[in-house]
Amino acid sequence: MTARRLRRGLAGRPPWLRALVYTAGVLALIGAATLIYSSIVFSRLIDARLHGERERTLPRVYARPVELRVGQSFSVQDLVGRLNDLGYAQRARPETPGEFAIGRTVVVLTPRRDGLAGREVRVSFPLPPPVRRAGAPAPPLPRGIQAIEVVGRGHVDSLQLDSPLLTALMTSGGREKRRSVPLATIPTYMQQAVLAIEDQGFYSHPGINPVRIVAALLTNVFGRNPHVVGYSTITQQLARMFFLADEFNTELQSGARGRTWTSYARKAREALMSLVLERRASKDEILELYLNDIYLGQRGSFAIHGVAEAARLFFGKDVANVSLSEAALIAGVIQNPSRSPFASPERALERRNVVLRAMADEGYISEDAAERAMREPLQVVARAVDNEAPYFVDMVSERMAEAFPGVTAQTGRVDVFTTLDLNLQRAALDAVRAGLASVDQLLSRRRRPQRAQAALIAVDPRTGEILAMVGGRSYNQSQYNRAIAARRQPGSVFKPFVYLAALERGAEEGRIDLTPAALTLDEPASFTFDDQVWEPRNYDAYDGEITWRRALAMSRNLGTIHVGETIGFDRVAALWRRVGVGTPPRAFPSITLGVFELTPLEVAQAYTLFLNGGRVRPLRAIRQIETDEGDLRPTDPPLKTVARPDTTFLVTNMMRSVMDEGTGAGARAAGFTLAAAGKTGTTNDLRDAWFVGFTPELLTVVWVGFDDNQPIGLSGSRAALPVWTAFMKDALAGRPNLPFEVPEGVSFAEIDRDTGRLALPGCPRTYHESFIAGTEPVEYCELHRW
Repeated sequence: MTARRLRRGLAGRPPWLRALVYTAGVLALIGAATLIYSSIVFSRLIDARLHGERERTLPRVYARPVELRVGQSFSVQDLVGRLNDLGYAQRARPETPGEFAIGRTVVVLTPRRDGLAGREVRVSFPLPPPVRRAGAPAPPLPRGIQAIEVVGRGHVDSLQLDSPLLTALMTSGGREKRRSVPLATIPTYMQQAVLAIEDQGFYSHPGINPVRIVAALLTNVFGRNPHVVGYSTITQQLARMFFLADEFNTELQSGARGRTWTSYARKAREALMSLVLERRASKDEILELYLNDIYLGQRGSFAIHGVAEAARLFFGKDVANVSLSEAALIAGVIQNPSRSPFASPERALERRNVVLRAMADEGYISEDAAERAMREPLQVVARAVDNEAPYFVDMVSERMAEAFPGVTAQTGRVDVFTTLDLNLQRAALDAVRAGLASVDQLLSRRRRPQRAQAALIAVDPRTGEILAMVGGRSYNQSQYNRAIAARRQPGSVFKPFVYLAALERGAEEGRIDLTPAALTLDEPASFTFDDQVWEPRNYDAYDGEITWRRALAMSRNLGTIHVGETIGFDRVAALWRRVGVGTPPRAFPSITLGVFELTPLEVAQAYTLFLNGGRVRPLRAIRQIETDEGDLRPTDPPLKTVARPDTTFLVTNMMRSVMDEGTGAGARAAGFTLAAAGKTGTTNDLRDAWFVGFTPELLTVVWVGFDDNQPIGLSGSRAALPVWTAFMKDALAGRPNLPFEVPEGVSFAEIDRDTGRLALPGCPRTYHESFIAGTEPVEYCELHRW
């Protein structure tokens, strides 16, 4: 009927008008069909993507459960940092599991773990120092947990909390940092800050804002701005991020983001997709997806996505604990991520204040609250990426790919529980930063502009678990993991294995002249091999005849080389081949001074034999992987037997003199008092600085040097030992002083330090020396007899 009336109305009209009307009708039909088809296609695409986002769980990497113990070197701020790592929410009074409150000298928390869930735990700290006079230096903050009380159960010595999330592993190959959280855990004022500055009408529009679109269109058509002026709702931004990212990035890279048909077509698809998206998802779901995916700038090599990750990397906080000022700053970065608080702090503050004013204008906060927040200074965490143990996480990712190929590609839950101890990791970071700052000062005095690098790896030698790892000065600046990839000469760090090979031969042949009290000649000498003459030197002095213990304690090169010569350099090489790490060295005299290459991780693995009765324990980083399809555990390779328990203990006991009176005595002077053994390492031309030291429960390796292999000009005692000492003091605070276990077949005798013979009452310097039973000296010291 309508078509008949249309034909009658057009009868007698000019032909061009009839053609125009028919053409318009055909185009309208085509447009309507295209719109319907596009809506159907977009609906399917959106449904598939939303289903994927709802089901998607990125592989997550966790550290071992956080442990609190009485005497632990923690301040209130340290504990608050750990609770933020665990995602605990700060409240005026904790009431539900996963909450905490801060008092003057106490932190009250309600753990999540079974057995303590919902119970109140009070962690007490020393009183803060008194208020200082104007101009007086600030006293150090009090540290150390004084007491842990589980309300209703009494005081306990230690408490285990849940495992902190380190990061999510990206499976697409991109370097991103993100952590998805439910909308309910994002503070209301964080949501309001984003809405106030990005989309005030979010909860009222259908996905697009027609008034703003028309205004932007008129400005683009009639304005003189060469760039397209746009207004995108949150729904449009989400549509662009999820479905049109490739087109948008192509525009940016080609410089075609302006008045081009390509740009207008993309905007039209974006608007249509937004309308469809609003019909397929709720407003809260759209906002949650947006807040978890929005790009918020770069931190080093990582792209930061989502407000939860930004809260972690900007402020070192869980998103539940950001302040109003911090929430506004995060929201302000959305419009221009290049103006992050790291790259442009002044611009970031200006933008934060704009957000706060917008929040006040929208009635989300009062004018007074906005003014107070504007006066707050900017306080960002300078190295938040390093706090997430990125070198360690990279290694875990590589080991997962080798041991469990394809596991990260699973669509369900993949939770990787690692061996990392977050308390020790933070202590390692602090020690490396402080140590490198000191090294920088020493180098600047010598007018050397290079900046040294460092690596630290700490392991539990009893289990082989890697507890802490620092692969360099800053992960933002370099992702090269020196702890596992930098192959350098170990230098004097290798010397204990020379003495172990000698003691092994002595035990094998029943000799009494190959013991820790035996004498070696420490004086200049030359050695010939392969028609070459080698003339090694000591780092400083020569001691003449000296006991093996003393030669190792003072790291005397010539004394050690002569020990190797006595037993045969081939025996030293054979023992190291049994250790099975690094490059197999040749049986030349230079092997005794570690003239071959190892990584810090390989050094750590080799040294585990001193705490495992002569057996090398392989190191591991993954405890277990939990998936929807079942749990996976790495297969632990068997221990590798290298030497006897008794000879291994003799060398360990000799290395205690390194700490007590030798090249590692600086640790004692710095206040490290626990029973420990260790060895400094300094390579040719002072090229690399090492220190390896251990207690019965913790083994730590530190390396300091230059990436270009130029000499650093500092000894292991000067560059590496201070890092080791600072770390071990912090890591073992509150731990008992454990003795080294003495194996069967070891005896002790009082020995004169100078002659290596049995001591007399008149000997001024004696030592309670260890021997394999039956190899003790039988002669008394003649030097001090009178």
